[in-house]
Amino acid sequence: MPRTGKPAVRTVAAVERALTVLDAVAEAEDVGTNELARQTGINPSTVSRLLATLAARGLVRHIEETGRYRLGPRLVQLGSAALAGLDLRELARPVLTALAAETGETATLSVPGEPDAITIDFVQSSSSVQSVARVGRPSVAHATATGKVALAFGRAELPAGALRAYTDRTTTDRRVLEAELAQVRARGFAEALGEREDDLNAIAAPVFGARGELVAIVGVQGPESRFDKVEVARASGPLLGRVRDLSATLGSTE
Repeated sequence: MPRTGKPAVRTVAAVERALTVLDAVAEAEDVGTNELARQTGINPSTVSRLLATLAARGLVRHIEETGRYRLGPRLVQLGSAALAGLDLRELARPVLTALAAETGETATLSVPGEPDAITIDFVQSSSSVQSVARVGRPSVAHATATGKVALAFGRAELPAGALRAYTDRTTTDRRVLEAELAQVRARGFAEALGEREDDLNAIAAPVFGARGELVAIVGVQGPESRFDKVEVARASGPLLGRVRDLSATLGSTE
């Protein structure tokens, strides 16, 4: 049979049954053979053999004291290997595209830095008047929505000394900024209204990894004349929904 470069269409029934049992163990967290048979509709003796096979490979774990089953440690290794092979920009690109379409503004993807996050990808607004986005551009920690997310959820720390005022709306009082960061943590996103550039408003939210760590920041930005306070607030819903889905893809349970 000639190779097509595509996976086969037909599946292996025994493997399908094993995966069905594995999914059922994951949902129940702690379950016995007869319960699994009832939940999956698979014969108990077949379930028993499937569990023995899965346990032998470390995919499930048999608890001798109770005779029940839980997920095994091998899944952690497989999950870590799968996550390591993911391309963050490739995964986030549909999110950026969707946000740009939903909000009409430019959507950005950044990674945490020390202390400023760095833009690694963006999808430009389709409007004739666009905000400035550039790959490699730092997001000033105290003066941008992306930077505030990095301060609130990541390991970034502000440098010592006075904070620079980029506009007359930049927060330079550290106590005021800390109070704002507490709000960011509580509501899950940050805003910056004309704080780095007079005519630029933005909103940003964190993307978490499997260990609950901050791995990226997704933002939406636009000119204040169009992306005003009302539109910024309206964009928070789509933004939070999209970053939640992206976080889940990366293994987060936050």
